[in-house]
Amino acid sequence: MAFVVGGGIAIGLLTSPGEWYADLKKPSFNPPNWIFGPVWTILYLFIAIVGWRLWQIDPGGLAMKLWYAQLILNFAWSPVFFAAHRIGAAFWIITLLLITIAAFIVIVSKQDWVSASLFLPYALWVGFALALNGAILSLNAPHRG
Repeated sequence: MAFVVGGGIAIGLLTSPGEWYADLKKPSFNPPNWIFGPVWTILYLFIAIVGWRLWQIDPGGLAMKLWYAQLILNFAWSPVFFAAHRIGAAFWIITLLLITIAAFIVIVSKQDWVSASLFLPYALWVGFALALNGAILSLNAPHRG
């Protein structure tokens, strides 16, 4: 549990939005920066609980493999977006993340409805983050002409 929550918090602190992000054009639905920390802390707690639950059920199963895949994609997004400033690459990472989360929910709902339910807020937030990433990508795309 400490790895998931601590890893998420560490990545957030190491790749916090800076001047580059502040200078980007953002859509009207962009929330204030302070909301991300509390939301992600809660979501990382849910992710950790689900990982622990699944480890107890079937540590080598497909659901656990999807759990690891979503965590890798999740941890990759912030460094790509905030540190590397690769908005387009981050968009594809978060798209794959949402697909992985959705597949996880479908697979795990057959064996553990609590874990599937704990991933629903995560899926909704990542869906929102995907829309936000896409809007930022669109608003900040270089004009060619």
